[in-house]
Amino acid sequence: MANISVLQDITKLAKEKNAVLVAISKTKPVEEIRKVYDAGQRAFGENKVQELVQKYEELPKDIEWHMVGNLQTNKVKYIAPFIHLIHSVDSLKLAIEINKQAAKNGRVIDVLLEIHIAAETNKSGFSEEELIDHLDIKAFDSLKNIRIVGLMGMATNTKSQVLIKNEFSGLKSFFDEIRETYFKQNPGFRILSMGMSGDYLIALEEGSNMIRVGSAIFGEREIKKNPTIPI
Repeated sequence: MANISVLQDITKLAKEKNAVLVAISKTKPVEEIRKVYDAGQRAFGENKVQELVQKYEELPKDIEWHMVGNLQTNKVKYIAPFIHLIHSVDSLKLAIEINKQAAKNGRVIDVLLEIHIAAETNKSGFSEEELIDHLDIKAFDSLKNIRIVGLMGMATNTKSQVLIKNEFSGLKSFFDEIRETYFKQNPGFRILSMGMSGDYLIALEEGSNMIRVGSAIFGEREIKKNPTIPI
């Protein structure tokens, strides 16, 4: 059940840090999302296309919907007409497809490039070296219907705050580096999406300006979590 008091506390903290809170509403019913909406929250994130589309259709149209999960190229067309921000662009192939579907809808879609920073190999994202290679050859420059507005990263699922801090700190340094090197003439490149329910406090301290918080607001989901890495 949505905890509005916690929502208000996190919202206040995010504002103090000049950060945006995205409430991650995956698996949660429309009724619970509406409670959070009625409390003033407007940015919501989902990780499944079908669920995202259903909720878009049922909920107020001033909600800014964020796609935060792995996105298959054959499903981009379903969210292209309305998506506010895609956090999980982890390949050039996906960026090309988003650009294609955005053009069909007469839109320019904002995206974040996902960087792999975690110890788990099953998490998605460009390596730093791979992304720099793409930027060096201007691989994204012809994609006029997407706008790269920043980076996203997910830290290791671990109890080690030192490891999480180092991963977020490293991504912040990389963000600053490529913004200065490749996006200096692009003032829209300004979002660093780091931090979820278990680590958003560390992320904010390390320079995140967009946090993705779900269970802290909506309560735990009835889904088995991946085992943590005992580092």
